[in-house]
Amino acid sequence: MESTKNKYVLVIHGGVGTIIKENMSTEKEAAYLEVLKISLLEGEKVLRNKGTAIKAVEAAIKIMEDSPLFNAGKGSVFTNEGKNEMDASVMDGATLNAGAVASVTHIKNPISAALQVMQYSSHIMLVGEGAEKFVKQQGCDFEEPSYFYDEERFQQLKEAKQNNEVILDHTGENKVLEGNIENGGRKLGTVGAVALDDQGNLAAATSTGGMTNKQFGRIGDTPIIGAGTYANNTTCAVSCTGHGEYFIKNVVAYDISALMEYKQYTLKEAAAYVIHEKLKHQNGEGGLIALDKKGNYIMSFNTEGMYRGVVTTDNKPKVEIYK
Repeated sequence: MESTKNKYVLVIHGGVGTIIKENMSTEKEAAYLEVLKISLLEGEKVLRNKGTAIKAVEAAIKIMEDSPLFNAGKGSVFTNEGKNEMDASVMDGATLNAGAVASVTHIKNPISAALQVMQYSSHIMLVGEGAEKFVKQQGCDFEEPSYFYDEERFQQLKEAKQNNEVILDHTGENKVLEGNIENGGRKLGTVGAVALDDQGNLAAATSTGGMTNKQFGRIGDTPIIGAGTYANNTTCAVSCTGHGEYFIKNVVAYDISALMEYKQYTLKEAAAYVIHEKLKHQNGEGGLIALDKKGNYIMSFNTEGMYRGVVTTDNKPKVEIYK
């Protein structure tokens, strides 16, 4: 087997959903692809300069968090109360250390806050005001609510309120839709990254602004280790996006790793089973990016599209939206 030492891989996603090509303007598509490419280049710069997989996923996600196009950081959607509540998590495949924040409202880059929880606290997940108090002590960047205000996102909230935010799917059960109404369809908005560095270490990270018009402090799979994010050097690194409730119920990120560890599935086989069989049978929409210790990667989704991209030691950045 070819050694993965001195080789690196970075895979990113910017959410999934009903991304209908006919309803996407050429300008908007170009804007999405441009941010995805910049995200890849920023993360690759870390890896090319012998940085860690953890630092690479943070760098890549911060670019998407700083863009109003993606439902994370600056582009976060609005809750029923007209606030922005953000979640993020990160995991180190070498140590199995992890960090997460949930329901934070003033942190510019929630992914950096999650990393600070991992590095400087004895806990894994911190929530709300307590999370903000802790990361402020670590020097995390904060912003006023006006920084997160986006007129298009606010109009999406008004539209969601008019239409009622809980959609009944064809099975008759309440289906909570994560993300926002956009381009004639619903986009399930999360951003994520997985990386393999030149030392053979894996890392995964995910960040989101949650669900438009969400109520009662709802939290999805993004900050939950094993559901939305997981990394283990012996198997793989995974970042998920989609209907958070389904990803929590099925512990999707860890399930990919477990299938590889206990059933000797390949990464491709594990992802195909979970995304296209297990979730599909439950009417759970979504996707994931994953990367194994050999540098094999997948970008798997059961929706119309997923904002995604990949760069490796040997190949230039490649970004896509549709199937």
